[in-house]
Amino acid sequence: MEAYYSEQTAKTPFIQFDPNSGKFEMKGKSIPENSKVFYSIMFEWLDKYTAQPAQNTVFDIQLDYFNTSSAKCIIDLFKKLESIEKSGKGKVIINWHYNEDDGDMQEAGQDYQSVIKVNFNLISFIQ
Repeated sequence: MEAYYSEQTAKTPFIQFDPNSGKFEMKGKSIPENSKVFYSIMFEWLDKYTAQPAQNTVFDIQLDYFNTSSAKCIIDLFKKLESIEKSGKGKVIINWHYNEDDGDMQEAGQDYQSVIKVNFNLISFIQ
């Protein structure tokens, strides 16, 4: 299985998912014109990945901003990752990185953390 990669733009985040190492990264802004279309290709890739995931999947996510339609796609993304643990095929760790001064991103991470049942870490940083 090949890696999934998407270049960062002014409206979409950098995305790099490596199926061999289980290291996933998403960084930037997520305000695409149509979130469902933007994320649909990634979801197709994730469906294949979750069938045969790496033993450990670590997802580092650091978003500066995301819109409401992206929020729904992000929860769907997390649920797909959560399904790996539910199936017993591997372990998942989600690291939600947020700027220490960004209370909205911290709160968003806390909201996701309360819903998703995997090891979900909130990691603040100073910019």
